[in-house]
Amino acid sequence: MAGKFELYTDESGMHRFRLKASNGAVVVVGDAHETKEQLLKNIESLRKLAPYAEVREAAAAQG
Repeated sequence: MAGKFELYTDESGMHRFRLKASNGAVVVVGDAHETKEQLLKNIESLRKLAPYAEVREAAAAQG
């Protein structure tokens, strides 16, 4: 079974998504969008870009 995008409205009325793995674990939570249309466009962008996304390690924070 593939993962799924779960759409929801947060407590402030903004539209968001959670990307869940096939086991139900949340792997990504999307930014807030004012409209569902904006949210769906964001999801489509992710679907298109993900196959080409690089995996990079972040630089260690210096303190």
